[in-house]
Amino acid sequence: MNHLFGWRRIATLMFMLLYFVIDVLCAQHVKGVVGQSFSFPERVIKSGNLLYGDLGTIANVFPGKEGKITLEKRFENRLHLNNVTRYFTLSDLQTDDAGVYTVENTDGGKKKKKFELTVYNVVSKPQVTECDSSSCSVVCSVDNEKEVTLTLYRGEEILSQTSSPNLTTDLSLRLEVEGKNYNSTYSCVAANPISNETVHVPKCCSEDGHPNDADSDERNRGMLIIAVICVLVISGLVGLAIYLKKSRNGHSQDSSERVKDDIQYATITPQKQTDNQEERTSIQELESQRDNPELTSVYYTILLHRMAACGDVDTA
Repeated sequence: MNHLFGWRRIATLMFMLLYFVIDVLCAQHVKGVVGQSFSFPERVIKSGNLLYGDLGTIANVFPGKEGKITLEKRFENRLHLNNVTRYFTLSDLQTDDAGVYTVENTDGGKKKKKFELTVYNVVSKPQVTECDSSSCSVVCSVDNEKEVTLTLYRGEEILSQTSSPNLTTDLSLRLEVEGKNYNSTYSCVAANPISNETVHVPKCCSEDGHPNDADSDERNRGMLIIAVICVLVISGLVGLAIYLKKSRNGHSQDSSERVKDDIQYATITPQKQTDNQEERTSIQELESQRDNPELTSVYYTILLHRMAACGDVDTA
């Protein structure tokens, strides 16, 4: 008896598993884009419900109900019933909105339709991140997202392709251009199920395997600009040094001329004093010149001080 009961339990579990698998396989696979809106294509005329995964009913409508239809806070202000199409519509999609949704129509009996929604980001534009003229090769790369593939084309022919479930690393492909295929057109394409981006791959080398003239001209132009800037800087520094030197020399010359203007030299003619009267006359002349505020003769100044030391004249 227990043995029979065990077999029944196993059969029940297998039936539930089979029902789940059939239910998932029968779901219609639909795609949405992050930030955009998606409408579940099952019309609800009068009454119905929208179910989501394990959360159960997240929205419902019925005759006479007005205002909000959302029952789950996570979808508040993002889920509504379109008045024209009568489709449940989810706006501002996020990647975690993916999952199995069920539209339950109760207009005339119960009718269910399942949708498995996958939400994708718009694919990034590929970048040519390296151009190695020594090997005539380029590297094309793109940010990795869910189900993104990166493909290199020569014309319509696929040269190489890559993808990875590891979303933490970028996808990249290297293209080496051979001389015999130099005139071909190369492109790098990033794509996922809802979008694609294409860039044309530039040629790093000429047909004979040397760097492109355009690349060489660009490098030469850059070097010329750097050389001109260096010459201008050096010329400016030299000019500044000459100007400062001339300024210092001119200042020193002006100072010397001002000192010369302040000093007047007198010619000294020795005179022999024959008597006291002539000596007093000389002393009186010296005193009158001392009292003169415009006296600038060094000789008379020294002579007055020498006479004062001998007691012949008052220097006060």
